[in-house]
Amino acid sequence: MTTITRRTIALLAGALLAALGGCADPAPKGRADALGTNGAAPPAKVRKAVPAAPPGLPGMPPVLDPDDVYAADRPNQLSPVVKDFPSRVYVPNTNSNTVSVIDPRTYKVIKTIPVGVQPQHVVPSWDMKTLWVNNNRGHTLTPINPATGAVGKPVEVHDPYNLYFTPNGKHAVVMASMDRELVFRDPHTMNRVKTEPVTCAGVNHADFSADGRYFIVSCEFSGELLKVDTEKMKVVGQQKLPFQGAMPQDVKISPDGKTFYIADMMAHGMWVLDGKKFTTPRLLPTGKGCHGLYISRDSREMYVSNRGEGSISLFDFKEKRLTKKWHLPDGGSPDMGGVSADGKVLWLSGRYDDEVYAIDTTTGKQLARIPVGGGPHGLAVYPQPGRYSLGHTGIFR
Repeated sequence: MTTITRRTIALLAGALLAALGGCADPAPKGRADALGTNGAAPPAKVRKAVPAAPPGLPGMPPVLDPDDVYAADRPNQLSPVVKDFPSRVYVPNTNSNTVSVIDPRTYKVIKTIPVGVQPQHVVPSWDMKTLWVNNNRGHTLTPINPATGAVGKPVEVHDPYNLYFTPNGKHAVVMASMDRELVFRDPHTMNRVKTEPVTCAGVNHADFSADGRYFIVSCEFSGELLKVDTEKMKVVGQQKLPFQGAMPQDVKISPDGKTFYIADMMAHGMWVLDGKKFTTPRLLPTGKGCHGLYISRDSREMYVSNRGEGSISLFDFKEKRLTKKWHLPDGGSPDMGGVSADGKVLWLSGRYDDEVYAIDTTTGKQLARIPVGGGPHGLAVYPQPGRYSLGHTGIFR
């Protein structure tokens, strides 16, 4: 019985091995050569190579939507950092050395804050916890706590005409207009990190590329543009605008990150620039004294203030053209400002009329005209949606 069993098992095992061998595909003729150095490998399925997106500035929070750098700025999409801050409009009065604080619900000035000499802009910090008042001729920055309204001790900073922050929050960038410098500083202490001298006159406004690796700067008094490498903190491009007497002002990038728009108050329009190529831009007329540029909460339009004629032009990004023009009743001098958190109101300072305008963004109707101090300039609407601030009166991403 034992012998039969062992024999039977051996026969069955042999049959099984033979069956398995018969199920396997025989190696094709020349297979060994084909996989060696004597022949080519069998053709594989070819997949189209997808170019990798260029890496962004190290430490920069990635954009939420590669087709819209303003995707984080939707109506009332407030960061946890600012969601409990009271809604206010902070107006620097350049000639009065004060900041008027407006309650946007009542359209009334509820507080006037004494600051340094010639305040130009109120700038939200990168982390959005502080508002910095740029006291240009006083050579100081006055911090305001937007949660409480408390005013802190001024920080000594020479010639702070305007203030920006790199997209990774690593540096503050002071636009030292009269000193002809871009000064990179610690964003909290404002200690100087690096000074980049410039050969143009009147550096004042800027905006960053979608990947944060460079920014475009306007030079008001020499009619020039700069391209600056953010990480190297160095000017890498410079060009003269093709208009005699050009005076470039505010700078904004398009939602898709492909185009920069630069307001020009003497050319009476916007320069349309390919920032990557930094080739000669073309001029798009908007109105007399083109000055400030502000993006709608749906990223579809840009509000363009024409200070010299008391109007606001509307630019459609998709159609790449101007679609409307709103005129302020009784004229005015609309300058710098911002859009309310819900996107329903455009706030602009009246630079030469000592007033502030509140404008309905649906109809263009003037909602209020509020008296403030002398020479109101770069007002900040705060808080606004977004994850972090790039500076000026509020560029959020």
